[in-house]
Amino acid sequence: MIDIYVDADACPVKDEVYQVAGRYGLPVFLVANSAMRVPQGGAVEMIVVEQGPDAADDWIAEHVRPGDVVVTADIPLAARCLEAGACAVGSDGRPFSEDSIGGALATRELKSQLREAGGVSGGPPPLSVRARSRFLSALDKLVQAGLRNAR
Repeated sequence: MIDIYVDADACPVKDEVYQVAGRYGLPVFLVANSAMRVPQGGAVEMIVVEQGPDAADDWIAEHVRPGDVVVTADIPLAARCLEAGACAVGSDGRPFSEDSIGGALATRELKSQLREAGGVSGGPPPLSVRARSRFLSALDKLVQAGLRNAR
């Protein structure tokens, strides 16, 4: 059995996660700094961690196992999950991999430096319908692969 972990504080695709998890009967752990509403009757558990910039990330990294799936836009968390043998996918549907994570970390660092210098401001754009569809497809593929490997 595999689990799905969601870095939930700013995750725009929670409903899509519930849809895929329900299809396969998988448990979902929403991890956040504050409580949020979860669907009734499903296998969704709300985990509220202490306040702090990396508390949710640390909880997920400590509990994730090989084959689990993590939904996060946080690149350092995705790297930690890949190191643990889990799969990670961004809320835009782009899966993280051993091949892509180094470049993603470098780009994140560059953008951080640009923000500090005042060259970049604002957050990511709202998630498009196409990105939501890409996310659903990517999550479904990762779950299927995880289930095959768990057998």
